[in-house]
Amino acid sequence: MDMNISRDLCQEDAYRQSKPLEIYMFIDPLSTCCWGLEPVMKKLMVHYGSYFRFRHVIGGQFPKIVECTKKKYPDLAKSWERAGCLSGMSCDGDLWLEDPILAPYYLPIAIKAAELQGQTAGFRFLRRLQEVLFLEKQNVSKKHVLLDIASKVNLDVDEFKRDLSNSAAVKAVEFDLKMNAEMEVTETPTLVFFSQHLEEEGLKISGTYAYEVYVGIIEEMLGYTPLQAELPEIRTFLHTFPFVSTAEIATVYNLTTEEAEKWMKKLKLQGIVECVPVKHGYFWRYKNSTVAT
Repeated sequence: MDMNISRDLCQEDAYRQSKPLEIYMFIDPLSTCCWGLEPVMKKLMVHYGSYFRFRHVIGGQFPKIVECTKKKYPDLAKSWERAGCLSGMSCDGDLWLEDPILAPYYLPIAIKAAELQGQTAGFRFLRRLQEVLFLEKQNVSKKHVLLDIASKVNLDVDEFKRDLSNSAAVKAVEFDLKMNAEMEVTETPTLVFFSQHLEEEGLKISGTYAYEVYVGIIEEMLGYTPLQAELPEIRTFLHTFPFVSTAEIATVYNLTTEEAEKWMKKLKLQGIVECVPVKHGYFWRYKNSTVAT
């Protein structure tokens, strides 16, 4: 952890925020570690989301994946499979054997182009991109795949298409890369926590940790123990997160994988969710969702 993070680049956002904390999550859209942190991040949002604003920042390291030679693809595929089994967030490594990603440089621009339609739109786009990548083994460096994702999460596709070649999206990526350098971010995921008090420096934590570690950081940054929000009724949770893994349900609701799976199967019988088998486990789609997944 690093307590010496400058916030010069972030001051304008800070003045607009109303919550006491702001969290910047530096991500690599191709990273199994970032994908595997989703259950913990959802639990943090459910319990303490009223205390912080959250934004994604493109990590400066992700293009290194193109340095992977063809001979290393089998190793990368195995690494994905292991990561998916360990985190409970399925990863289908066959992508690297069937249609490897050779030029992912479009991805950060696409993510920022989606964010130009609003932060919520950006969140939806990134999540769907990860689902398409890790679960459906689609090559997300292809433009037609990105356009399909934009359509599925209800973006204005014509506007998104224009923004893919718009200087605003490119400048947003450049700003993110500048933040990487300013905050000395060298790996993903990295989370940087800021207080609303600009004179206070941020706290940086790189890698993945247990939920309790992030709660401890929130308490430290606030200077007091925040009230933990009660768990929402399952339909409320699924309305907010309409396509989730068994691991995400288990983590948020403090269940074992077996308990979570049994619970979701009951909801399936009630017609509330649809079971979506993936390579390693199951995902669950809320049937009342208006956003395609």
